[in-house]
Amino acid sequence: MHKSGFQTQLNYWQQKLSGTLPILQLPSDRPRPTVQSFRGATTTIKIGVDVTQKLKKLSQQEKATLFMTLLAAFKTLLYRYTNQEDICVGTTIANRHNRDLESLIGCFLNTLVMRTDLSGNPSFRELLGRVRDVAWEAFNHQDLPFELLVAQLQPKRDLCHTPLFQSMFVLENAPAEEVKIPGITLSFLEMPTATAKFDLTLSMRETEQGLLAKFEYNTDLFDAATISRMAAHFENLLFAIATNQEQRLGELPLLSAAERHQLLVEWNNTEVEYPKSCIHQLFSAQVERTPDAVAVVFADQKLTYAQLNQRANQLAHYLQKQGVKPQTLIGICAERSLLMIVGILGILKAGCAYVPLDPDYPQQRLALMIEEIDSPILLTQQHLVEKLSQHQTQIICLDSDSQQIKLESPQNPNINVTPDDLVYVIYTSGSTGKPKGAINTHQAVCNRLLWMQDALQLTSKDRVLQKTPFSFDVSVWEFFWPLLTGASLVFAKPNGHRDSAYLVELIAAEQITTVHFVPSMLQVFLSEPKLENCHSLKRVICSGEALSFELQQRFFARVDAQLYNLYGPTEAAIDVTWWHCQPNSKQRIVPIGRAIANTQIHILDKDLQPVPIGVPGELHIGGVGLAKGYLHREDLTAEKFIVNPFKDEIATSSDRLYKTGDRARYAADGTIEYLGRIDFQVKIRGLRIELGEVEAVLAQYPHVREVVVVASEDEVGWSRLVAYVVPHKNKTPTIAQLRQFLESKLPNYMVPAVFVMLEALPLMPNGKLNRQALPAPNLEQSKLEGTFVAPQTAAEEVIARIWGQVLGLNEIGIHDNFFELSGHSLMVTQVTSRLRQVFQVELPIRNLFESPTVAGLIDAIAKIWGDRQVVEEIAQTWQEVEKISMEEVETILSTQIN
Repeated sequence: MHKSGFQTQLNYWQQKLSGTLPILQLPSDRPRPTVQSFRGATTTIKIGVDVTQKLKKLSQQEKATLFMTLLAAFKTLLYRYTNQEDICVGTTIANRHNRDLESLIGCFLNTLVMRTDLSGNPSFRELLGRVRDVAWEAFNHQDLPFELLVAQLQPKRDLCHTPLFQSMFVLENAPAEEVKIPGITLSFLEMPTATAKFDLTLSMRETEQGLLAKFEYNTDLFDAATISRMAAHFENLLFAIATNQEQRLGELPLLSAAERHQLLVEWNNTEVEYPKSCIHQLFSAQVERTPDAVAVVFADQKLTYAQLNQRANQLAHYLQKQGVKPQTLIGICAERSLLMIVGILGILKAGCAYVPLDPDYPQQRLALMIEEIDSPILLTQQHLVEKLSQHQTQIICLDSDSQQIKLESPQNPNINVTPDDLVYVIYTSGSTGKPKGAINTHQAVCNRLLWMQDALQLTSKDRVLQKTPFSFDVSVWEFFWPLLTGASLVFAKPNGHRDSAYLVELIAAEQITTVHFVPSMLQVFLSEPKLENCHSLKRVICSGEALSFELQQRFFARVDAQLYNLYGPTEAAIDVTWWHCQPNSKQRIVPIGRAIANTQIHILDKDLQPVPIGVPGELHIGGVGLAKGYLHREDLTAEKFIVNPFKDEIATSSDRLYKTGDRARYAADGTIEYLGRIDFQVKIRGLRIELGEVEAVLAQYPHVREVVVVASEDEVGWSRLVAYVVPHKNKTPTIAQLRQFLESKLPNYMVPAVFVMLEALPLMPNGKLNRQALPAPNLEQSKLEGTFVAPQTAAEEVIARIWGQVLGLNEIGIHDNFFELSGHSLMVTQVTSRLRQVFQVELPIRNLFESPTVAGLIDAIAKIWGDRQVVEEIAQTWQEVEKISMEEVETILSTQIN
């Protein structure tokens, strides 16, 4: 090849393979190993003569070759399996297009990269045209050796996959199956292979019986059953393409009728007949059965079922006298206590729906929620009135107004409420910068509670811990499941849910049998030294985050109890799937299980088609648990609660489906694996956050020009929010200013732990944000601006050292803010636990929130002891003991070495 021809061909391939080349993300049975082993196996299928002839006829009609048609079909399969629209597939060519080479013996094979754009969900006929054009161009530039092309392009090398492409397609132009020459008959002999050069290679050849398709696959990634399903889906695609080439790629059927029935019907056969009732009615029925049993416990206070019912009835009558009507939304702002449950039950018994208003939320956020619900009455406690006093709404204090409330009738009110009526509105993070209120019904919540009782069987001897903030829907089952079954509900103290040491003590003291943890808090809980005292635990329920295999195994190593993994969004009555974890399980992903009663789970692609087993899709929910939608957000309700495309196909299907935005896939046994998000919603310590909301609020700050917020993990695996801020020129805000601004508008858990100032956001060639190019956050740069003051006293050194161990930092100043060093609520638990151990004080966890500096904590500890000098002496003693311990360790080690 002449130099000019070489450069022409090189220019073509450099242009064709420019930008970031896509890595084919075929769903695998195991994580990709860091180094390829090239272990492989094969699966073969036959495509009948009839389909083969139709495909050849289509090729002729479209001025394409059979190779191009089959390559287009293979790319369609990859597109449907990966949802990727930019796909590179390798292929080999004989490289004998020069007539002078035809008579020569030897290997002239070369490799070409076929890169195709599958965007826009084209018809197959349109895709074939794209593939045809790409193929002709590639054939016209086939002389450049593949090895030389790789050397020129210099793609980023990774030992876990091949460069440029990870799948290959080959159509063999082989002679007849038997070749006869005088005295000899030659026939093909398939040689077994145990290798695979790529993740997946499809080799096809035409025979007298039709097409023979051989799938060669990497056994590090795929099981034989997975590839057999894929091969069957390819066969289904070819039949559909031969029948109708005008169908769009997303509409071409992959699944057989039996597979579709299994996914849509068999695995959603969850019908259970439960009584049509309301929550307060089920509670009243339990009161009749066990009036004298202890219903609720808080510190040294207790109420029997009869007493709790009486107080809730009195509040309900009082609310009715204030003029509330059925279905009125009543806001309740209260700390965790007996008053909280009296208030919630009283609202329901008055025929209304409750709206939890977390007293820890900033006033501006509370004001937004109160304005939106337009509540005629707010229930609260006297010491919280100031947070609500700016509103014209009537305020009733559950404590200071209690004497007046107790004058009302203790009898159950006579109200007309149906199971389809509202029970609560719970607000979640919203991508537009405003929280959104999910509206749910009595029937939805009752279905969830009755299923839970069927599955897990509480008894009157059980004691359930209520520790989840009531602004999150897990609190709903914590409140009502025990109260519908005769068990006892035990309240943790306000903010006690953040304190793992306190929780261990409370579980042991109150003989708690049932408790909920988000996995990140379970991780902290399992680190508590006195965990063996929690022998009363029978069942621990996890939800809110993905439960890792490692955490599951750690749980069973430390706790003798049942572990359940539940999943569900606020928009679908708490939980919609469940899984009973097993201590000896070998599954590396802990499933979220199967659908609960009267619930349907459909995992669909972006064209609302069921995805095959093992293939990721968006999880959609149907059934009685669905919320009615979002309060005053008809547009968002219509976007997220869609018409069920299967309602005419499945007799028991619900009219609507909720689009969760969660990625999931079915395993072969019908269990569901959670795989993360398809958008920018995240979970931080079990708390749902729309990154768009944080970005929208932060963008309101006058000196911020651009902002992007991401979730990242630090070195020890803690998830945190990181804000990348581009300020206006010459108007750079301080981190303290940004943090203070956000804290006035957002809950604490939504405030980024780290702020990174940039001159500009990194962009890709198409102008979109390049998230991969965002710089790693530097915690040292995120410290509070100001003069660094190093620890001077023993107490300051001890506390700074504890902070450094938890935060992963070397330098801590006595005036540095714990939360501005990326500290968060679960780290607070660790710090407080260690400070209690060192200083021998019962240090409330709120102290670190109120005094988030080393200097401030020393003042708080000194106040408890009543003498700062005592604190210094304790710290000095601790340092000496720690030093002696280290010297002993060094001595032992040196002795062993010698």
